[in-house]
Amino acid sequence: MSGRDLFCPPRRLRRGAALTLVFASVLVAGAATGSLPGPDAEPPARGAGSPVTVSRHQEVARAAAQAMADGTSPMEAAERAVSRSGDRWDAVYSQGEYKEFEQALDGRYTGVGLWARRERDGRIEVTRVSGGSPAAVAGIRGGDRLRTVDGHKVDGRPVTEVVSLLRGDADDAPAGTSVTLGLERGTRAWSLTLRRARLSTDSVTVHRLPDGATVIKVAAFTRGVGGTVRTAVRNAPADAGIILDLRGNSGGLVTEAVTAASAFLDGGLVATYDVDGRQRALHADPGGDTARPLVTLVDGGTMSAAELLTGALQDRGRAVVVGSRTFGKGSVQMPSRLPGGSVAELTVGHYRTPSGHAVDGRGITPDLDAGRDPLGRAERVLGGLGDPS
Repeated sequence: MSGRDLFCPPRRLRRGAALTLVFASVLVAGAATGSLPGPDAEPPARGAGSPVTVSRHQEVARAAAQAMADGTSPMEAAERAVSRSGDRWDAVYSQGEYKEFEQALDGRYTGVGLWARRERDGRIEVTRVSGGSPAAVAGIRGGDRLRTVDGHKVDGRPVTEVVSLLRGDADDAPAGTSVTLGLERGTRAWSLTLRRARLSTDSVTVHRLPDGATVIKVAAFTRGVGGTVRTAVRNAPADAGIILDLRGNSGGLVTEAVTAASAFLDGGLVATYDVDGRQRALHADPGGDTARPLVTLVDGGTMSAAELLTGALQDRGRAVVVGSRTFGKGSVQMPSRLPGGSVAELTVGHYRTPSGHAVDGRGITPDLDAGRDPLGRAERVLGGLGDPS
């Protein structure tokens, strides 16, 4: 298996919007979900029923080639061919969109630097602002409410749509273009115009709770994240537990998720997936910390590679999972380059957790509900797991 993400978040909601979905809860207006394997990588996974899958890739490629011969758009022809499958994960991407994928896999994106979430009442609330970003310079801070983007009301919208507006996906807006935000803070309401910029995201943040427990928040599995998680575990106080916060993490590189699993497991199975009708397996490296109390915090925005990691820790009895049911994205996509340079990604199979649980369309059910205070609930559960020594 290659080091690329074969378990990608949902594809095109409309042209360009799918690029936002790895950071589905992050209003950074930029993300990636996967990429083509490199020249030395093993071909990506194909699912059960492979002969049908391969013919679908060939069908899409033939449609693109015929369009080129006819002098029409090969990408549009490929999109029409893909849409006939009815699979919501199938998609065709332009060269530019796939370049965005590659950049975001390195933790780079175009946006304004807002992290946010949708509250139960539909409000979009800023949870964090990236230091030095356009949003930070403009004085936006955590707790502010985002009301509009370029005049579009955002209350009640999925965060992915809000991200698409911030990115300017409809216009393929590059860095330097402007976006106008309507905001509220208490009784104050105001609007301001920011210019999008090329930014870097910290996919992993670590902080210490008053009782000494360490919270490791993973926003996405971009390059290097697995190693960063392992370092954070090694540096955590030996006499306290860890909360692994995967809320809003909608995927990234599967290899990074497996490396993160290796921080908590001493080898063994992480997940299985099918290729050409044959089962293959992903294994953790030996030597992880198997004694320290661990709680994994999830929600409905926990997707894809993050679900793979959650399922492994839960099935292996390594973590207590707290939160709400995860999204349920467990299908495998295979990318292929098409005539004209675009890329088709078609669903070719599914992965399962170590106990054989199928994630796609079902998600992972937590061991305990999070209630109204997810982090507080996780901290209380962690406190009840005992002394790691």
